Order: sequence, then structure tokens, then C-alpha cells
Amino acid sequence: MAKNFLEVFPSLNIAEPLRELLALTEVEKVTSTRDRSSIRVYVKSPRLIHKQNIYDLEKGIKDQLFPDKQVTVKIQERYRLSGQYTPEKLLKIYKDSLLLELKHYSIIEYSMFRKSQIRFEQEDLMVLTVEDTMVNRDRTGELKRVLEKVFAERCGLPVEVRFAYIPPSGGERRKQLERKIEKEAQAIYWRNHREELEAMGGFSAEGLEGKELLKQTAGPQDALMEAPQDGAPWDMLMAQAASGEVGSGEEASLQAVPAGNAGSGSTGTGNNSPGKEKRPQLNKGRKGWGRDNGFGEDKKFSVKRSNNPDVLYGRDFEDEFLEIETIDGEIGEVTLRGQVLTCESRELRSGKFILTFDITDFTDTITAKMFIRPEIFDEVKNVIQKGMFLKIKGVTTIDKFDGELTLGSIVGIKKGEDFTSKRMDTSIEKRVELHCHTKMSDMDGVSEVKDIIKRAKKWGMTSIAVTDHGCVQAFPDANHALDKGDPFKVIYGVEGYLVDDTKQLVENSKGQSFKDSYVVFDIETTGFSPLKNKIIEIGAVKVVDGAITERFSTFVNPDVPIPFDIEKLTGINDAMVLPYPPIDVILPQFLEFVGDSALVAHNAGFDVGFISHYAEEQGLPFQPTVLDTVSLARLLLPNLNRFKLDTVAKALNISLENHHRAVDDAEATAEIFAAFVKMLRDRDIEDLDQLNRLSAMDAHTIMKLPTNHVIILAKNDIGRINLYRLVSWSHLDYFSRRPRIPKSVLNAHREGLIIGSACEAGELYQALLRGAPDAEIARLVNFYDYLEIQPLGNNAFMLRDEKSTVKTRDDLIEINKRIVDLGAQFGKLVCATCDVHFLDPQDEVYRRIIMAGQGFKDSDDQAPLYLRTTEEMLEEFAYLGPDKAYEVVVTNTRKISQMCEKIAPVRPDKCPPVIPDSDKTLTKICYDRAHEMYGDDLPQIVVDRLERELHSIITNGFAVMYIIAQKLVWKSNEDGYLVGSRGSVGSSFVATMSGITEVNPLSPHYHCPKCRYYDFDSEEVKSFSGMAGCDMPDKACPVCGTPLEKDGFDIPFETFLGFKGDKEPDIDLNFSGEYQSKAHDYTEVIFGKGQTFRAGTIGTLADKTAFGYVKKYYEERGTRKRNCEINRIVQGCVGVRRTTGQHPGGIIVLPLGEEIYSFTPVQHPANDMTTSTITTHFDYHSIDHNLLKLDILGHDDPTMIRMLQDLTGLDPVRDIPLDSKEVMSLFQSTEALGITPDDIGGCPLGALGVPEVGTDFAMQMLLDTKPKYFSDLVRIAGLAHGTDVWLGNAQTLIQEGKATIQTAICTRDDIMVYLIGMGLEEGLSFTIMESVRKGKGLKPEWEEEMTAHGVPDWYIWSCKKIKYMFPKAHAAAYVMMAWRIAYCKVFYPLAYYAAFFSIRASGFSYELMCQGREKLEHHLADYRKRLDSLSKKEQDTLRDMRIVQEMYARGYEFTPIDIYKASARNFQIIDGKLMPSLSSIDGLGEKAADGIVFAAEDGPFLSKEDFINRSKVTKTVADLMADLGLLRGLPESNQLSLFDLAL
Repeated sequence: MAKNFLEVFPSLNIAEPLRELLALTEVEKVTSTRDRSSIRVYVKSPRLIHKQNIYDLEKGIKDQLFPDKQVTVKIQERYRLSGQYTPEKLLKIYKDSLLLELKHYSIIEYSMFRKSQIRFEQEDLMVLTVEDTMVNRDRTGELKRVLEKVFAERCGLPVEVRFAYIPPSGGERRKQLERKIEKEAQAIYWRNHREELEAMGGFSAEGLEGKELLKQTAGPQDALMEAPQDGAPWDMLMAQAASGEVGSGEEASLQAVPAGNAGSGSTGTGNNSPGKEKRPQLNKGRKGWGRDNGFGEDKKFSVKRSNNPDVLYGRDFEDEFLEIETIDGEIGEVTLRGQVLTCESRELRSGKFILTFDITDFTDTITAKMFIRPEIFDEVKNVIQKGMFLKIKGVTTIDKFDGELTLGSIVGIKKGEDFTSKRMDTSIEKRVELHCHTKMSDMDGVSEVKDIIKRAKKWGMTSIAVTDHGCVQAFPDANHALDKGDPFKVIYGVEGYLVDDTKQLVENSKGQSFKDSYVVFDIETTGFSPLKNKIIEIGAVKVVDGAITERFSTFVNPDVPIPFDIEKLTGINDAMVLPYPPIDVILPQFLEFVGDSALVAHNAGFDVGFISHYAEEQGLPFQPTVLDTVSLARLLLPNLNRFKLDTVAKALNISLENHHRAVDDAEATAEIFAAFVKMLRDRDIEDLDQLNRLSAMDAHTIMKLPTNHVIILAKNDIGRINLYRLVSWSHLDYFSRRPRIPKSVLNAHREGLIIGSACEAGELYQALLRGAPDAEIARLVNFYDYLEIQPLGNNAFMLRDEKSTVKTRDDLIEINKRIVDLGAQFGKLVCATCDVHFLDPQDEVYRRIIMAGQGFKDSDDQAPLYLRTTEEMLEEFAYLGPDKAYEVVVTNTRKISQMCEKIAPVRPDKCPPVIPDSDKTLTKICYDRAHEMYGDDLPQIVVDRLERELHSIITNGFAVMYIIAQKLVWKSNEDGYLVGSRGSVGSSFVATMSGITEVNPLSPHYHCPKCRYYDFDSEEVKSFSGMAGCDMPDKACPVCGTPLEKDGFDIPFETFLGFKGDKEPDIDLNFSGEYQSKAHDYTEVIFGKGQTFRAGTIGTLADKTAFGYVKKYYEERGTRKRNCEINRIVQGCVGVRRTTGQHPGGIIVLPLGEEIYSFTPVQHPANDMTTSTITTHFDYHSIDHNLLKLDILGHDDPTMIRMLQDLTGLDPVRDIPLDSKEVMSLFQSTEALGITPDDIGGCPLGALGVPEVGTDFAMQMLLDTKPKYFSDLVRIAGLAHGTDVWLGNAQTLIQEGKATIQTAICTRDDIMVYLIGMGLEEGLSFTIMESVRKGKGLKPEWEEEMTAHGVPDWYIWSCKKIKYMFPKAHAAAYVMMAWRIAYCKVFYPLAYYAAFFSIRASGFSYELMCQGREKLEHHLADYRKRLDSLSKKEQDTLRDMRIVQEMYARGYEFTPIDIYKASARNFQIIDGKLMPSLSSIDGLGEKAADGIVFAAEDGPFLSKEDFINRSKVTKTVADLMADLGLLRGLPESNQLSLFDLAL
């Protein structure tokens, strides 16, 4: 008794589409051999099942149900097909499956059937026309048997198969091949005379050979086709002979190649016997150098042990190499070849060195490790360089350190050749690639633009287009890839996402009123293309003045079997349509029903397209007025996200039963149309002409329309600016999942642009796929300047899609040929492009992994989207004929290139903003402030410094930058927020006088705030040269007795602008984090709305993320890769664009009168359509040379000082002295805090939590340097922020007594000042400073000059160690801010701790820190035990715990949080204690804390339940708060309270 397949195999894991098919399939019986080594499943189905699915099922049953058993599973299928099938229709549908089956059975029959021409002379008579060859004639009988058995026994459609013969093609070559295989003809004879052979009994050698062939062809009798376990080698040979594919020449071998050696590419040479493969030698355990003549006796420390010049290390060897991917475990000594990817070395405790390098042959990667004596280390290290190719012999071993398989005990290393594919373009005239993606195509392209350009230039191409998806962010790098004067041309373009917003709501309107007659209809079809698919049902209703008056409903016999997925979708099967007439009978009836009525349909293009196609085929007139309810829905229901029929019906409360049945869908569409008519009449629209006036779409509608790809190239600078406009608007106004370009907008800004039809996702290709009417095709072709065709492999994915109308390679060829014909018909150039996504075929792995990481299921089926040579493209398009192929590949692409001028993507000129009279304003501000400080009679030093700086600033056009900074700082100060300067701007006295910075760069001096007395020149003052004014002793004014102000940090102006004063100034400002956004907004006030933009950034795939992608990819596929191989692949994935962003404080300023699109496109950061922020599309570094960039950064210090000001009432500038001894003592002991080191875990200083000096690293520096002055702290801040300035440098010098904190190099200014003081020329001193601070070291001639002027060796040594240095002005500004905070720590402790915990404490935990000192000490001890394993968050918590510990030690405490008084973010001082913020509770974020505050404002909480409901916190957080006693007194539920209220 038959059972359903899914009942018989209920646990079998099957893909969903196949599962649905198997739900209709019955298992008739299951049999097995006695030893259970073979199982046969006999199934019967009403639907054809492709043989690949059968093979997959067989494998699935074996692997899933019998995973540990040696069993063969075979499925024998039979079909009971509908009456719609004939043998001819069956062949058309089932041919691919038959070919696959024949391929598994015998390559000869497969090749014969594939190349045959098939015709049906009668319904049950199939004639195959094949070439008249000996092999074909011999095999026709077997092919006939197989085909007749499949048709009759499997499918129930008996057919007779006959053969006709035509002369073979191939001429003399074919005859030679047939002579070559004549000696093998006896094998064929044996196969066809089996019985006679068996009766003979005895065999010659040849007979035995034949017996083996017989064994291979024997199989079970009930199988239609059984593939041999090991295919006969003769099969392959015969197939090649039949097809003419066997190589010619006497060398052609007739020997069978063992399957394991196929494709190895190696043949026997030298003394090897014929046919033997020279295998790599695995000399297990073999060690030592071996013997080698030609060297002296003393070989102890020799790197080379061979006189072969190719040997780089060790001895010579000639072994064949293994591919690295074939190395499986510790297999002994092996020889490999490959490219060196990385090379690192380090010294071991033993004094030896270990040299580690990764080597890849691009099948896999392995790490080689060498332990080298110090005597030869440098020589060996110089031999092995990153990027070189080499051969290496060593022993495979598992590394004990990381458990990875490595190559050790290296016997020898030789030079190797670059064995990677070296494709070259050898054509005389080169093609031009017009469609190329770089890493800036979001998670899609994987090649750097500079590499693409380099390859194109190497191949001799004259130009290449850069066309990333929706963006142009690769343009600057493309421009930088060319040297000045390079004739190579980059064509700048984009592959945009085009939206057709030009279609009218009503096609072919005749001004009909809504009272006139309309036919609302729907059709069901066998597919999507009217050219390849058939109509199976038409349903229609006639509506007159809103009322249904007539109905039309009928099935249509498509004369082809209805596909399974269509039957599943519509419920219509072959039996339902068989009794009905075909379309040539039905269509005239339907058109008669329509008459002069306007047609209405949902997605009308589809339905009308089919009717139009068949009307044209039958010669019936068809020019109707058409309304599409999809377009009407977009207009009238703009809030819908989808506009499918069921979605629209639901939105209008219209019933839709039996969806996907034509008559029911037509009824529902009629009701939708009636509802829409009512809505239109409410807008006073009564006819179709009025309706068409509403066709213009708004941005919201455009964002919901489907997109197609389009190529847009810039011909010239006008086109470039228009391109930037389009890219900008697509991101700012029309972005929805992707940046959309409306066709109307593209048309309006088409000047200077060339428009191409793009790839298969372009609207022309899609229209051809769906069989659009000729009129629509003509409209589309006329829109484009050129049409594009691509290699067949690019679109082969459609062949794998069962729903695609493209079924074969020939279908793809036909589409390309149709596009070529359209080009000729409409006078459009047709260009062949590659749609480049990677450079070389092997690079597809990077794109495959990135796509897999994004969840693409077909990521492993990568299209060949690599850059092809001219020859490769000509070969690809050979089916067009040589002349046409050359035209589309070479001639036309070069014509497009010649239309484009050589342009620069970024303007080269500098365009600073203009502020009228900025130079005069700056001069006045500076002198006004100088007179205010120093009196009417200014000191000469002040005048000289001002004049020198102002001259440099004004003559170089920098005055406007100072005025901008001045306006921003003054505005912030006016609003109550200090601003800290960054960088070297504090070196400028003009910056000080204009209020940009509070760092005074003059030498230390006194000045009187009352009578304006000053002292720059006294011996006492001069003794503090190079230090800070606040280091000097207090002094009263000798004139008026007022305490003198102490100022000056002794910083040269040249650090900022250089000795010529023309170095580009970089004015960076630290605003309060909470004021930063206001400062950004104020730039608009200064320059005007639309003149400022946030500096854009580009976020790319980082190493760590890419590593995760690669590792996950191979793990999901059950493949283990060594880390070195993962790292190799990672390098091909990093740098691919993921997102965009904004610089934390960068503002780009556009001068008045300029348009941003002439510099860069613009967009929202991360394409966030909810933000009003607009950033530059280019990374800001690409345009900061010609547009001013302001750095308006947010920082915690100004925010903290503002909070301290609010809590204490102190003016941080006037009221906090920079010479407080108590504050200075914090950096020497804990005495000022009134505690001992033992109270705070042994910390010897009171600097915990003080910016710049509060970390363990910085405090160790304090202990080492023992600072006494403020200027010492400035120097220490410079050391702390530099790279390789303290550790292993200044620290060592101070410990050795060679330098002190005052003489060591601490800031970049120190170098220039010191060298000038030693007598070096000023310009050279500045140059040396700039080189050292950037980590570029010293040139030999500089060292000589320094030595000649008495600069000590330790100073030169120190300069050469430095990698990066901090400017003194920056360090001074930071320390001034830190000092003010430290002052409050000493004198206003509660205010300090409240401010620190509110603003800087990122790891604060109420649960850990606010439950008393004892509990804190317990948690602190636990964290210190786990110090080496703490996470970053735990490290932050430990830091905050130490501050809390200090607070407790000083006698201050927390008060429990009161949910009605506590602030969401800030700690408060209440009754001499600190109340923590609500956000200090673990798990309670700032938004949730805000929710509690807002809820508390509405009155007391009735219960815990009421608290959760009103504050919107989670139950977990509420439970934690209850456990901490913060919800004390609240019952669980408020039911009791409500009951009381009811009483």
C-alpha cells in the first residue's frame, strides 16, 4: 500500500520547495539487498522531479538516516502526468534533467544527446539528428533504449526514437582523431557483444581488458540508467572523439588518468618511467644539512650551504612541492612554494632569535618558524622579505605554543618564481571598462580603486570608469592614484538606483469621466514573461458609474503543463484548463467584452502586457486607456509600505477570498477602484485628465517605488557637479534602504552626463526579461545614451532560479543579442562591460565571505565579476561574430571614453570663508586686550610679538580663522562654559590676546592688574626662563602694592606657523561636551544657514570584524582554517565600506557664493533620515585642503569645571590660583587630603581622579620625576601624551642621571628651543623638531650638525627614539584645566566627587560602591585579585572604586537614592552627603532614569507595579531597586489602594 513520502521519511531534513513537491509524492515500496548494503525506494508523483533533486534526496537519506553505514540508496521514480503532456512538451520541460542523468550514466550518450537536433515527426515519433561518427553509430542503440524507457516506463508517454545522420564537422582533424582511437574500437565491440564473450570462456590480454569493461557496465536490471562506480576511461575518450574535443598531435596520450591525479598538471620527466607521477617526497624525521661540495671546511655559521645562486638559506633541494591545503597534520618533511605574507622576529632569553613568517600558495597558508643563532640573524632576516616568492623545505609540526600546524626545522630556502596568474592584455587596441566597483560599494566591491587603476595602466588601457553603488567616495583615492601629468584618464561615475517617477497615473487617457465604462480585470499565467509563458485564466468585471454591470470569467488552455509553483499559488491545475479553448479563441471574446471601456488592473503593466502581446500576435487592435490601482494606492494611501493587492484590500476593509484566482482578484480590484474613485471625487477630481495632473510624485512616494540600476558618467566638470547634486539628493531626500535617483530629477540635471542602461538590474534588461511591449522597450532605449551587455556568467544566477524565465545559456545569449539589435535599431552605442567587483578570478573568495556574512544564501555561487582583458572579452562575446564583438568590446567603449574629459573630482583651489575686515578686527581685538593687560605703553616684547604674528597671520590669509575661533570661544564663555585649546594654538600670542586660548606664550613675567606695571627683564624673572609664570614667587606691585599677576609659559610662535609664518594653522578647541552642539549651531549664525557641514567620515570593515566573518564562514561549512590563512583572507576583506559617519567635532565651512556640489556631495551621517545633520559625502581629509575645517570638539574637563562652578560658586579663572601649594602637594603625597597611603590601598599620591595625572602610569611618572613646579606638570603631561617619549627614553635618562625633568625632551617645542640655544640655525631647528615629532627621526647630516654644535649623544639618542610628541601649548592648556579640578578636590571635596562621579565615572555601580566602606573594600579586594583578567568595563569600575575608597577615607559618605529627589544623571550634595544619580544603578540607562524622574513629577507611586508602569523600567531593574531598599514602603500591587479609594 502506497504511503506519502513525508510519512515514510518524517525526520528527513528537506529544503522547503522540494518538501512541497514531495507532499504530493507516494512511496510504492522500499526494497533492500540481504546484506542491507543497497536500498531502493520506488516513488510515484503527479509532478516531475528534477534528477538533481532525486540525487540530493538519495544523499540526504544516506547521510541523515544511515550516517555510519556503508549503504547505497537509489530512488526509482514514476510519474502519472496530466493530459496536458505530450512527448514533445515533456522533452522541453524535462530535457535538463535527462541530460544530468545521462551525464551520470555515460559521457558518450550525454554528449550525443546534448549535441543532437531533435524533432517530432509525429506525436510519438522523436528523431535525433547526430553526427555520423563511428562512436555515435555504435551508441545510438543504447541511447534509444534509455530514452524510450524513460518516456514510456517512467513518464507513461510511449515514444519511438529514431536517428538521422549528418556528416561530422571538424574535417581532417576529426579523421586523425578517429584513426587515433581505432585501436580502442574493440572495447566498443566487447560492450555490444556481451553474450558471445561470456560464451567464449578464454580471454587474451585484450579480452581481460574487455572483461573489466564488462564488469564496469554491468548493473541491476530494474535501473533505467546506472552510473558505473568508476567510469570507464574509454567513455571519456569516446566522448571527446564524438565531440571533437581531443587534443591533436602525436603527443596526445591515450592512457587513462587515475582520478586522484586529474588536474595535477605534472607529468613524468627524466628517468621516471612513462605514466609515473613524480610525487613529493615525505622524508619523515630527516634532519641536518646533508653534504654539499664546493664550500670550505668551516661551515659553522654559514647561512648558505650551496653554491646555487637561487639558494637563500641552507642547502639546495629539487623536490616537487606540495600544495599547502593538502598537508594534513604532521606528515614529516615537505617542500612548499609560496609568497611571504608577514615576517616577524624577536629575541629569546637564550640569546637566539626566532624568525616567524607566513607563506601562502593561495590554496592555504602555513607559518614557518626558524630559530637562528645571533651571529647570522641579520643576514637571514634580510634574506626573507615580505612579498617575495620562495621555495622552502622543512618539517611539519604542531606548534606547542598555539597548537597550529607549522613548518619548522627548515632545511633550505630557495628563490621562487611568481606562480600567480599573470593575465596581460596583448591586444593592439585596448578596451575601456565602463562599469567598475571598488571597496566603496557597500559590502560588495572588494578591490582598492588604486589597484584597479594600476592594473588598467599595466595592461595598457587608456582609461577606466569608477562606478560604485550609489556613492562616489572612491573618487579622491582614484585621483591620488595618478601622478601629476599622467595621461591615464579616470572616468568618474556612479551606478545609481533609478526610480521611474515619470509614468503617468493613466496611460492613453481620453478624458473619460468616472461615470464612464471601466473593465477591471486580472489574469493568471504560467510565469512572468508573455514571450515565454501563457495565460491560464481571465477574470473581469465591467463597472459603469461605480456599479458592476457585467462579468467575464474563463480558464484558458495554455497547451503546456502548468508549473507546480503556479498550481500551488493559484490552485489551477491541468485538469481544470484542459476542457477550455486556447488563447486565440478566448482573447477575441475578452476584447469584445472590453469594447471601448478603460482597463483597470492591479499592477496593470503585467496584465496589460500579456493581453497586448497576444493581441499583437493575433493581429487584434489593442490601444486601451489603462489605470493601475498600484499607482493610485501610492497616491491615495501614502502611509502604506507595500502595495500588494491583499495589503491594499486590507487597508480599505475589502474582502479578498481566493486570492490569486483571476475572477476573485478582479472583483476585489473593482471594489478598490470604486473606493479610490470616491476618494478622488472628494478631491474634486472627476475625469482621467484631471487625475493625470496628480502624476508628479513627492519624495515619500518615490522612496517606496522599486529601483533599477543605471550608470551615470561625468563628461566634464558641469557633469561632475550635476553628478554630485544627484548623489546628494539621492541621500538627503530619497534615501530608503538605498539612495534613489528619480528619473525626472536625472532628466532635469542631465547636462554633462552620459547615461548607460547598466546590468541585469537595469530597467531595460528587466523589461526584456518580462517581455514588455515594443512601445515600452522603445521608450526605455531612447532614454539611454548607450546600452550595456555583460558576460553570460554575470547573469548565470538566473539559470539557478526556478522562477526565472531564463532557463538556458542560449536564453542569456538571446537577451544580449536583442540589446545589440536594439542598439542598431535606435542608433545607440552598445558597450560590453565586466561589472567589475574584484580584480582577478581568485579574489571572489573575499566577496563570497563578505556576502555570506550579510546572510546571502547564494554567496558561494559567485559570478565571475573580475576585470577582463580585451582578448577575454572578445572571446566572451564571440557569439556576436568577430566584427560585432570588436565593436561592443573595443570600439564603442573607447568612443564613450573619448566623450569624457580628463577632470579632477576635487577642486584644487583653496576657498577659505570671507569675513569682511577680519584682519582689522583681529588687530583691534589683540591691541585692545594687550593695552587692558599691560597699559597704554606696551612692553616692546609684546609689540614685537604681536606685530610679527599679525604680519604672518594677515599676509597668509589666516585672520579669518582667528576671528571664527574668537567668535566661538567668546560665545561659549558668554554662555558660562570655559573652552580649552588643543594643539599648538597656545603658541600664538595673538590667540591669547584674542581670547582663543588662555595659555600665554610669552616668557614668564609679572604684570599689575591695577596700574599695569610689568616686569619681563629683571634677573629674578629671567631665572624662570623656559618655565611658567605661576612658578615664580608671589610679589606685590612696587608701584601700587597690588599683588602682581604671574603669567607666561615661554612658548615660541614658530611651533604654530613655522619661521616663515605660512604653515597651515590648525585651531582645535575643546568645548564642554554638553555645549558642543550649541557651538556647532553657532557656526551657522556666523556663516549663514547652509554654509556649514559636519565633516564626513567613512566606516570600513575592520580587521577584527573581517576576522569574525572569515572564521564564521569556514566554521559554518565545517572547514578548519589556520589563523595565518584566515589572516590572509582577512586582508582582502578589510577596508570595504560599511557605513558613513561624522567627525566628532569637525565643521566644514563653505564660502558665501560657492556651491557645496562643486566640492563634494553631501548626505546624512549613516544615512539616518531622522537627523537634520548634513555631512560631506567625501571623507573630510579629501577636501580639507581647499575648504576650511573647524575642530569644535567635546571634552569632559570644561563640563566638569562648569558643574564645579555651579556647585561652589567659584569663578574658575579668577578664583583658582595656579600656584597653590596644597594642590601642588597632591602630586607629591596625600597630605593635603588628610589621609595616608594606607587608607587608599597604598597609593602614595593624592592625584587619583585628576585629569592628565590620575592614572597609575602618570602617577609613576610623578614619583620618578618628583615635580616641584607647575611647569614640571606641563612637561609631564607632554611625556604622558607622547609615544616613546617616556618609557625607554626620558625615564631611562632620568634614572641614569643624564637628564632631569627640566632638561629631558618632553614636548616638541623643547627640541627647537634647545637646538637654537645650542647655536643651530633657526630653520634647521624647526625642521628637526617637525621630523622628530612625527617619528621620522634624524638624517645623518642633521646628527653631524648637532654634534658639531655640542649637542650631547644622549639628546640625539632620545630624538631618534621618539615616535610622536605633544606641543607644549596643548600640555599647558590641559594642565590648567586639571589644576582647577585638583583645586576643588582639595578645598571643595564633595563638589569634586559629585562632579567626577557625574561626568567621568563610566564604571560607577550603586550596588558595589554605595553600600558602605566595608562592602566596598570587599569588592575592591576581589577586583584586585582578578586584576589581570578584568574586562574593560571592570577596569573602569575598579578605577571608580578607588576614587570612592578615597572619598570614604576622607570621611564623606553617600546617602541612599530617593526616587523622588534623585537626578537622572548628576550626583547631588544633600545634607553633607552625596546622593548618587539614578543612572548609577546597574542596568538602568539614562533614558530609563529620565523616565523615573518624569514619572516622579506626576506624584507618589502607589506600588511597585505602578512604579514599573509609569516609569517604564523593566521588572528586573525594579526588583534590583527593591533589593537595594530604594522602593521601601511600596506594596507589590496597587489593588488594595484602589479598593480603599473605591470605599
